[in-house]
Amino acid sequence: MPRRHMHVTDAAEAPLRAALHELRGHLEIPDHFPPTAQAEAESAARAPRIPAADGAVVTEHTLEDATDLPLFTIDPPGALDLDQAMFLSRRRGWGPPTARTGGGFRIHYAIADVASFVTPGGALDAEAHHRVTTLYFPDERIPLHPPDLSEGAASLLPDQDRPAVLWQLDLDADAALTGISVRRALVRSRARLDYAGVQRVLDDETAEEPLALLREIGRLREEREAARGAISLHVPEQEIVERDGRYTLEYRAPLPAYGWNAQISLLAGMAAAELMLASGTGILRTLPPPSSQLRSSREGPPPRDGSVARLRRTAQALGIDWPHHTSYAALLRTLDPRRDTDAAFLQECTTLLRGAGYTVFDGTPPDASAAQHAALAAPYAHATAPLRRLVDRYTSELCLAASAGAAPAEWVRGALAALPHEMETGTQRANQVERACVDLVEAALLRDRVGETFDALVVETQEDDPTRGTVQLHDPAVIGPVETAPDGPALPLGHRLRVRLAAADPGREPVRFIPA
Repeated sequence: MPRRHMHVTDAAEAPLRAALHELRGHLEIPDHFPPTAQAEAESAARAPRIPAADGAVVTEHTLEDATDLPLFTIDPPGALDLDQAMFLSRRRGWGPPTARTGGGFRIHYAIADVASFVTPGGALDAEAHHRVTTLYFPDERIPLHPPDLSEGAASLLPDQDRPAVLWQLDLDADAALTGISVRRALVRSRARLDYAGVQRVLDDETAEEPLALLREIGRLREEREAARGAISLHVPEQEIVERDGRYTLEYRAPLPAYGWNAQISLLAGMAAAELMLASGTGILRTLPPPSSQLRSSREGPPPRDGSVARLRRTAQALGIDWPHHTSYAALLRTLDPRRDTDAAFLQECTTLLRGAGYTVFDGTPPDASAAQHAALAAPYAHATAPLRRLVDRYTSELCLAASAGAAPAEWVRGALAALPHEMETGTQRANQVERACVDLVEAALLRDRVGETFDALVVETQEDDPTRGTVQLHDPAVIGPVETAPDGPALPLGHRLRVRLAAADPGREPVRFIPA
């Protein structure tokens, strides 16, 4: 599920930063790694132990050398935990595509080889299974692995030789996947790029072909995504800025280059799913097809779905036109994240993708419907972020075995049954962190406006108590709880309501409204 991107500027120091620090303590978020895990990380950083199919240990000196590939990374400025590097080319002998015929592409995609640094059953492995995922706060992140690895020896930093899981993905002229291979190799990234710089050279047509192909392949993959009826959700980043003693919320729309880069990652995840399904052993990221949000109007009336109805009311509150004959996927493609109202709606859209889980199989692959990720309209696996997400390390090992026609290692197979629950627990923790951060940010935005009245729309009411519910404000685009007096009237679900801000104190009282 796409996460909300929230960032606190340097100017927004207190009390928001102090409240975020207190929040980490309240949620018992670890602020350091156990000494045994840290010691293992430091030792592995000096001498990685690269797994081999026959159980032997390969060193960097005997690993296949693919350092001649001029790979590059694309990440936010200043990022050091670099999971992926790529090199894009036209397939030799095919030439440029003409009228979508006769051309093709080859993607070399290197993924950080975390298994070369984490010993199964060791203290570092145990800590990774405890943390499950990197946690993101508006002012800092809590990493899955110690920085010695995640920002150092395991990261695909430029001009450094690194062990990697190297994918080769062959595409036809329409960017349909035609060939997959995966192997371990020593790689060397040549450049650390950021999205703004990539967008700039693509727009002014000065990008060299490997980078220029990102736009060409990305657009073709977006066309295929739309044709499948998949959801494309580009969540804008929220930046909390302090001006004249008051916090304001600004949205930063993702650049097109961000979406094209994401298409390469999604492609690798779908290729991973294809490999594992063919081999009979794997772990997929799945989302059951619900409901109205993924259905086309051509499929007839959608079934009742409370979450979609709530999102429709949110759209109404924000002034976004969502005709009943327009599917959720089609609506998303009409939104402009540069508009504040559309950006706020896209933030809420992330809630519809909750409910995704992990499906493990060993021997008998799931049937087609059970293997689908409904939002992507295809089978999919988490494969491209092993520095930040536990399950991706196992996906890499399963795909390496499948590509080689070998059985997965016992430490991989033995961990599969527990992974869905572990990942669910980690995802719930990440969602809890996100919700708590949103509450803090909204309280900071409104802390000086307690007692003011606002126009809102009631987007949700509690089934067991219709005097309690949730309202969406139009300006600022804040969602918060509302309640009438205990013996008061039921809240008018789906209707506008004038509300008064009763509380907003970061770290002490979340935003709360009462009818005006």
